[in-house]
Amino acid sequence: MPRCGRLRSYIREVAESPQFEKLSFVLPFLVLIVELILLEHALSIQVSYVIDLTIILLILSFIEIIFVAGEIHEHYLQNNFDQVLTIRLDDFILKRKVRNVKYLVEEFINAHPHYSRHRHKIYHIACQIMETHKEDAWEKDLRDKLKRFIKRRKKMNVDDIITAFLAKYPVYKKYPGRIYVMACEILGIVKEKKK
Repeated sequence: MPRCGRLRSYIREVAESPQFEKLSFVLPFLVLIVELILLEHALSIQVSYVIDLTIILLILSFIEIIFVAGEIHEHYLQNNFDQVLTIRLDDFILKRKVRNVKYLVEEFINAHPHYSRHRHKIYHIACQIMETHKEDAWEKDLRDKLKRFIKRRKKMNVDDIITAFLAKYPVYKKYPGRIYVMACEILGIVKEKKK
């Protein structure tokens, strides 16, 4: 029995597609079933124009199924391409440590010339990745400063720690809630869940 790899991969694509796309793929099959019932009825009553119209609707349903299947496949390929591009670009950014997005995009395209047609997409993904790295570095810096600050002041409660920390580091005055959560995590204070 031959194995049908394309069919299996397509079924996987449909299974991984969003719920809305799955529903848009089911509807043409329901219409096709109804049209098959209508065609069977038209054949039983032997009216030629009804048979012709039903066959035309049946052909249109097949075409609709082909289009929907093609759209699901294209959407899957695009998502897969975006994921691979993001992973490669993230690894490239971590290796290069370049701060200028323009130079980073140029170096990436020089290293991977098959992505040259996607320069605009690479630029936007690089900006998002660099922003994420910047936020991660900011949070790590905040956590390190807060740990050192708490080690020096062991007997203070969380509110006093936050007040003193914000007085020493006014840069973080916009984020007292985040500092409070981090201070509680560092001190090992766990909030009880309300039932």
